[in-house]
Amino acid sequence: MKFLSAVCLLWALAVNAAQADVAAGQSTYAARGCIGCHGAGGVSSSADYPSLKGRSAEFIRKNLTDFRSGARKAPVMNAMAAGLKDADIRNLADYISSLE
Repeated sequence: MKFLSAVCLLWALAVNAAQADVAAGQSTYAARGCIGCHGAGGVSSSADYPSLKGRSAEFIRKNLTDFRSGARKAPVMNAMAAGLKDADIRNLADYISSLE
């Protein structure tokens, strides 16, 4: 029984550690200047930049990963995503997908 409890505790800790931090994503969104083009609430005020509100975390993760790697070409976004770590992308994706 103790072994099973220990395994469950370790699993819960691992799952929690792998989850994105929405507050960190919000901070990164503000600090990296995403607000300038995509809006404070993920709603762009310009047709030149897409609104992000309502996008899924998977969509945001995929696009940021592709911008970072250069698989998707957009000079401004390639530069913005270049310095993002995997955790930053997860956090941003979870923050953006949480916008209501």
